[in-house]
Amino acid sequence: MSDVVMVDYDFAVLRVVPRVHTGAFVNVGIVLHARTAEFLGFRAVTDAGELARMAPGVDPELLARYLRSCAAICAGDASAGPVALAPPSERFHWLTAPRSDVIQSSPVHEGVSAEPKAALDELYALYVSG
Repeated sequence: MSDVVMVDYDFAVLRVVPRVHTGAFVNVGIVLHARTAEFLGFRAVTDAGELARMAPGVDPELLARYLRSCAAICAGDASAGPVALAPPSERFHWLTAPRSDVIQSSPVHEGVSAEPKAALDELYALYVSG
């Protein structure tokens, strides 16, 4: 019998939608929340050069700043504003809330893993860098 404890998690893919009216998008990040493990993780492309390649016609420096801000909110960095001081579940829901902006979230999906950080890395590899 295994001693591995599986943890439920929720995740969403962050997308850049260069032209909101067409609905086309490019995946640029993952946010993952495992409440019972007290884990909230974020991983995204924040290099302006890479973002320029992935989403031509959109200001890559501005996108990089927005994504770094999302990372700071996820990390609970007070410099990111009041939402960063909220509990992890509220920060997750704020990051994944529907919006009509150039950075949008996919629907929230569920998964299980023994290690949420590893799941974050696997999802990033699958949906973003894959």
